[in-house]
Amino acid sequence: MSEENITRIDLDGKEIILIGTAHVSKQSAEQVKEVIEAEQPDSVCVELDKQRYQSIMDGNKWKETDIFKVIKEKKTTLLLMNLVISSFQKRMAKQMGIKPGQEMIQGIESAEAVGADLVLADRNIQITFSRIWNGIGFRGKAKLLMQIFFSIFSNESISEEELEKLKSEDMLNALLKEFTENFPELKKPLIDERDQYLAQKIKEAPGEKVVAVLGAAHVPGIKEEIRKEHDLSRLTKIPPKSKVPKIIGWSIPVLILAVVAYTFIANPSAGFQQTISWVLWNGTFSALGALIAFAHPLAIVTAFIAAPITSLNPLLAAGWFAGIVQAFFRRPSVKDFETLSEDVFSAKGFWHNNVTRILLVVVLSNLGSTVGTFIGGADVIRLFLENL
Repeated sequence: MSEENITRIDLDGKEIILIGTAHVSKQSAEQVKEVIEAEQPDSVCVELDKQRYQSIMDGNKWKETDIFKVIKEKKTTLLLMNLVISSFQKRMAKQMGIKPGQEMIQGIESAEAVGADLVLADRNIQITFSRIWNGIGFRGKAKLLMQIFFSIFSNESISEEELEKLKSEDMLNALLKEFTENFPELKKPLIDERDQYLAQKIKEAPGEKVVAVLGAAHVPGIKEEIRKEHDLSRLTKIPPKSKVPKIIGWSIPVLILAVVAYTFIANPSAGFQQTISWVLWNGTFSALGALIAFAHPLAIVTAFIAAPITSLNPLLAAGWFAGIVQAFFRRPSVKDFETLSEDVFSAKGFWHNNVTRILLVVVLSNLGSTVGTFIGGADVIRLFLENL
């Protein structure tokens, strides 16, 4: 049996075997099967959380998605991000002729075959995203979204040399590598904290012999962290959201309403002009976002009407209303969910599939409304100053 990419650790009488894999490598999946069958471990740990495990085990889960519920629960952006990252994995895996995460699937199947306990050893991906999202600021969020979208919609092929490099990088880390260089604070929640979480879960796995199937990027960190004790409750705690966005979110509409009200009292004509400016800037940019997403005409109209109102209430968003109208008139069919995994390979697919189009309508309408709020707000202030 080849010992390449295998690390053996003796810890308090427990034998721990780490297999460092590339998430789209056929050879990695074969090695996982070979090691587990040869070692006959008591437990097999896989770098999955419950959510990703269920996604792997139930490939038809997408068909049960309630798109209206996704919009109402404000999970549109999260779902879209998950689809975008998934498309990146699948594009590479398709080129290499293997299912994404095949080595994890092999780990699950081999654990069952040898009668080993299966341990889902990774932290919940939503907690990881939340800890990343809350730690990079507005500029970081914008740059992250732009970088991921440009990465996904690239049609570049992946060379064998680049695939070999993936053996030392977790798939998600590979996608965000350039971003982590610009934002070093991203490394802590994305890699360091997950190394600690994985190490603790592997160490606590039942039995005297444990095999762990991991992205190779985590192996060095786990070797270092596994001899330490880590508080899993601390690592899974979602940090409180900053109050600054909420303060800004309420300050802008209060300021706009106060300025328009004062102008109306002092000069009704100027106040009316301010109102028209606010409605046009907000409505136009939000409708433009919906149009870019190829929304239904009534969804575009809804975005235009809703944006000037929702921009004055941080608890509401124009994209939600536009998305609900889009979902009503272009409700995703079973076929849309069945072809979703293929459609997310390309920008064309994202805009063609009714599921992802609804998500794009929500996100782009909200983005347009945000742009319109700043431009419209600036114009309202300009008119106020001109009429003092």
